[in-house]
Amino acid sequence: PKGNMAFAGKYEFEGDENYDEFVKKIGLPSDKIEMGRNCKIVTEVVQNGNDFTWTQHFPGGRTTTNTFTVGKEADMETFGGKKFKATVKIEDGKLVADFPNYRHTAEISGGKLVEISTSSGVVYKRTSKKIA
Repeated sequence: PKGNMAFAGKYEFEGDENYDEFVKKIGLPSDKIEMGRNCKIVTEVVQNGNDFTWTQHFPGGRTTTNTFTVGKEADMETFGGKKFKATVKIEDGKLVADFPNYRHTAEISGGKLVEISTSSGVVYKRTSKKIA
């Protein structure tokens, strides 16, 4: 049901787990690793039913935006800036997408945005608190 999928809002990075291990596993270059560490990313989600616009605002003005419809293939961009195609699905109230070298899930839990990326057994968890 759409009722429990209220992703819309603005969320600010609060904390993460396993960052270094994960970004090394997916082959992120070291300058990008430093840039992303404890990065106060603000994630803005606009949701209209199954249509999403998911924007990440990085300090310094860089943004990454992915626009997708649940169940339809979409052009996406990774954390490291690679372009690819993915189909976002909903499983147990979570958005799930298979990126080129990791699986990404996002859910709202306790009013927070919880994102989990998994690559070859390494699990990276990022939590953001709602600010708008």
